Amino acid sequence: MTDWAVIGVPTSAGAHHAGQELAPTALRAAGLLDRLRAAGLTVVDTGDLPGSRFAVDHKHPLARNADAVVAVAQQVATSVDEQLAAGRRPLVIGGDCTITIGAVAGFRRRGHDVGLAYVDGDADLGMLHPDRSGILDDTGISHLLGHGYEGLVGLNGDGPLLAPSRLAIVGCDPREVTAEDRRFLADAGVSYREAADLAADPDAVAVEALAALKESASGVADDARPVLVHFDVDVVDSGDLPLGNFPHYGSGVQLKDAVATLRVLLADPDCSGLVLTEVNPTYDPAGSQLDRYVDGLVQALSG
Repeated sequence: MTDWAVIGVPTSAGAHHAGQELAPTALRAAGLLDRLRAAGLTVVDTGDLPGSRFAVDHKHPLARNADAVVAVAQQVATSVDEQLAAGRRPLVIGGDCTITIGAVAGFRRRGHDVGLAYVDGDADLGMLHPDRSGILDDTGISHLLGHGYEGLVGLNGDGPLLAPSRLAIVGCDPREVTAEDRRFLADAGVSYREAADLAADPDAVAVEALAALKESASGVADDARPVLVHFDVDVVDSGDLPLGNFPHYGSGVQLKDAVATLRVLLADPDCSGLVLTEVNPTYDPAGSQLDRYVDGLVQALSG
């Protein structure tokens, strides 16, 4: 697969508040597609899915706006499945982090044993926390591993969407990951590196993540072991790039570090898709930070 298919997902249904639903339009306006094409990539724009906007939900404090989140995830799964069937790599632009659950489901519908490189400032294990907020945006990994709201856990109807060995998490802010979270990931066999590791050697953490995903897929046919990359902008220190819907000040990861990691992940022959999450354009009315973000994406995608 050489062509990229852009799938816009204007949703903040799973978020803490509205804003991310504006990202697909803002990224197009910032020239993302034009710049990718100018860099030599073949890009098809499939338009936007219906998506959903954040709404206050006092009735379901442990899984807020769950029905809307599931509906959007189903939309994403269907669209990703269609683009894979057409021989294209999905470039999913959202949107809150729950859209990645749908993207993984789309790969699974193709019969693929997908691996997930999760570049994120958070481990998103919220459903494992008894004092959770009910905001589903911070629960993507727990849902993918089979823990949480049944509508998301069973998005494909056949149990957990992802085996722990097919997951590599990169870049988490250690202040946002509990000791219990770390033990859970270690016991499950998830490859895990935090922000300091990424900042110290962006290339090395990407190579390690890919090695873990390849090892877990040994014996599987090459065309049935794709890697999907998830990139949450909040992996970047908010002091450098204040675009993330959930801020991380002082993490130490600069935009250039995140771009370097992405470049290695996206250049791998197994890389078959990319999901972009958590950009909130309302934090950047002048557009200067979006411009830097788009430049970084173009560098990473064009190698």
